[in-house]
Amino acid sequence: MIIDRHILKAHAAPFFGSFCIVMFLFLLQFLMKFMDQLAGKGLSGAVIIELVILNLAWMVVLAVPMAVLVATLMAFGNLSSSSEITAMKAGGISLYRMMAPVILASFLVTYSMIEFNNKVLPEANHRLKTLLMDIRRKKPSLTLIPGLFSQDMPGYSILVRKTFEESNNLEGVTIYDYSDPAKSVVITAKRGSLSFSADYRKLVMDLYDGEIHQMAIANPLQYRKILFTRQKLATHAEGFDFERSSNSAFSRGDRELSAGVMRYVVDSLQHQLLQAETELTALKSENLTRLLRGSIPPGPNTADWRTVEQYSTGASQAMMVQSIVEGRLSSNDYLDRRAKEYLVEINKKYSIPVACFVFVLVGAPLGVMARRGGFGVAASLSLGFFLLYWASLIGGEKLADRELLEPWVGMWMANIFIGIVGVILTLRIARENVEIDLSFFSRLIPKRFRSSSEI
Repeated sequence: MIIDRHILKAHAAPFFGSFCIVMFLFLLQFLMKFMDQLAGKGLSGAVIIELVILNLAWMVVLAVPMAVLVATLMAFGNLSSSSEITAMKAGGISLYRMMAPVILASFLVTYSMIEFNNKVLPEANHRLKTLLMDIRRKKPSLTLIPGLFSQDMPGYSILVRKTFEESNNLEGVTIYDYSDPAKSVVITAKRGSLSFSADYRKLVMDLYDGEIHQMAIANPLQYRKILFTRQKLATHAEGFDFERSSNSAFSRGDRELSAGVMRYVVDSLQHQLLQAETELTALKSENLTRLLRGSIPPGPNTADWRTVEQYSTGASQAMMVQSIVEGRLSSNDYLDRRAKEYLVEINKKYSIPVACFVFVLVGAPLGVMARRGGFGVAASLSLGFFLLYWASLIGGEKLADRELLEPWVGMWMANIFIGIVGVILTLRIARENVEIDLSFFSRLIPKRFRSSSEI
């Protein structure tokens, strides 16, 4: 127990220190990426702080496994460099026994992260989405950055020269209208404003003192210029994802649900898919029998108009059945794709926490091999393995979403690969340490008692 406490104590400080550093880096990256969209937009400090706090949830999910890897590398590196591992091995304690308390602690961390992913993270993501929708509903000009083109409005590209913190007013508006492929339309206005329709389904832009330039793509000579004092432009708000958060029909995405709820959704989708496939099979069989009985294709010498009419009717029925079957197949593909998307997210909620255990397997032997417990060595090795892990996880998720891999394969192949590497390294380092210890003890035996093979 004393050795267990000593090993865990060697992990505690590096774990909390590296966790804070990784969280700081994630937070700094978030602020550098999004602060220009939040600051100077008329948002209160409390709202900005709430946005940052809600974004901390996904940062914790990524920071904990990396902190586990850094702590394991640093702890075992320090123990190795100070010859404590050699001393413990000399006392009959194997590397597996040294790793046992760390593995047990990793199980506890893994369980905590699974609970976090299923209870805290979905609620944080949902509250974040709701808060962003409320902010954007109140201030639709939030996504417009002066001097940069915005593609958020479907079919339009918008450039504004100036926005205002306390209102949705705009200055120096240039709009490229791509809604009609046959025309090239450019709209300019000295000033304007953004707002929503009463049902929040339309995004309305009021423009003042401007021009409309229209030109036919097929014939550039067909050019028209229109001057206006006021012009209203309305489009669907789907590009902004604006919905009323108070709406009872507000639905959650897959990242806003727990694994248990998503399993229920997957079971429902698979039941619908099975039922739809049964109905589709029955539909094919029934209509195939009907067509074979009712349609008689005309022969080369057929002159009977009733036969021709009957064949025409059969062909029309066949086309109708084909259209229905294609529609059912498309619907089935959609249900299957949605079910696999949920399965990907379910597996992700477990695969990332399990990485805490996997990183212990690879971190302990690497720490012994490094023999220096400095933060630089540990951080470099951790960053390399974590980048490999994260690239494999993202790649697996993309391949699973495209139905090129099964969801569990895409989400678990990184853990499986790094876990195998960790097991191989652990077995190798443990075996090498045993051989070193045996050679150490063999030197204590007088030379005359050694066998000729040892000499």
